[in-house]
Amino acid sequence: MFCAIAAGRGAAHRLLEDEHTVSFLNIAPATLGHALVVPRRHAEGLWDLGDEELARVARAAGRVARLLRGALDPAGVILVHATGVAAWQSVFHFHLHVVPRYRADELQVMWHAAPVPDADLATLRARVLSANPS
Repeated sequence: MFCAIAAGRGAAHRLLEDEHTVSFLNIAPATLGHALVVPRRHAEGLWDLGDEELARVARAAGRVARLLRGALDPAGVILVHATGVAAWQSVFHFHLHVVPRYRADELQVMWHAAPVPDADLATLRARVLSANPS
């Protein structure tokens, strides 16, 4: 579905596009103006994008957020992405949600944060960095 939209063959209410990305309104929006930004090249998830591709999507998301701000005057905006079924990915073409937030909207936070002891964070940091030498 998103590959067809990115290639210009699929129907979508496009907002902005360039040679690398396409943005369009979400057909099942969480809030007014909820848009998606996708790379034109198929990538299933975050792990399949190169750094420059991800940067292009991020720049496009910033442009879309500013476009929506100018038109809809939201109180804020969130960017959301999920890679993998465990993260609730349901469309397997990388996409970044640009979701305007309004004071009266009813969106909920996806998790409840609780502080972790500093020693636990230090142990985790060491584990991550030792598994991924630069």
